[in-house]
Amino acid sequence: MDGRLDCSRLIKKASLAGAFFVSAIWLCGAQASCPSPGNLPQVAVQRVVDGDTLYLEGGRRIRMIGLNSPELGKRGRADEPFAVAARQRLEALVVASGGRVGVLPGKDDRDDYGRTLAHVYNAQGENLEERLIAEGLGFLVAVAPNVELVSCQQMAERHARQARVGLWKKSPVVRVEQINAPGFVLASGRVESVRRNRGGIWIELQGPVVLHIAPNLQRRFDASALDRLKGRKIEARGWVVDRARRGDSKAGQARWMLPLTDPAMLEAVL
Repeated sequence: MDGRLDCSRLIKKASLAGAFFVSAIWLCGAQASCPSPGNLPQVAVQRVVDGDTLYLEGGRRIRMIGLNSPELGKRGRADEPFAVAARQRLEALVVASGGRVGVLPGKDDRDDYGRTLAHVYNAQGENLEERLIAEGLGFLVAVAPNVELVSCQQMAERHARQARVGLWKKSPVVRVEQINAPGFVLASGRVESVRRNRGGIWIELQGPVVLHIAPNLQRRFDASALDRLKGRKIEARGWVVDRARRGDSKAGQARWMLPLTDPAMLEAVL
């Protein structure tokens, strides 16, 4: 034997053993786990806001890089599926780490809401974004330039998706025709055309959605691979924008725009 886990056998057994199931997914994912950054200073956590955001002692608000957890309900809206579970799991991981975590800010370390963008690690050096993704409690997201851990986080999501754990128990993928509101989405559709202009690259889908790659991000994408997408079915993820509300849509244009922030946010599936 070479010492590696037989993941398919482990997951099959774990599916019959309740709570052990998530641990099995994590053990398999850990074979390609995100690297530890070394001895990061440990900072006390004041409170967990949701599955991807927490406050540190002193009031600094951290938005975890590479992870988008389901949204908790606000202003009368219901919680999204697994939103509460994601928050509770992050709380448990923080407690298991002694209430303290290591924080590694990204290359771009601030978002539009003033939050610090950072990777978060437990006392053993395990990346908590990867952990939550592996347990099906959040989606992988890649927003350049903070994409250092995309490969290992993609692997974690692949394991969770194959095992149908957490939010993957019932497919969260929606057809582009079903999009009717702004916000995060994992959507599938067929590519009608790929065109370029001064505003960037526009991937028109068969439906009311267009994917957009901004000019400053074009170099991150394989141009020839994008051209070959015409006629193919794709999955895209990101935060949908209502162009009609912004006042920048014209007659005949798709109402909904989904900006692509990294190649990891787009995948050809057929």
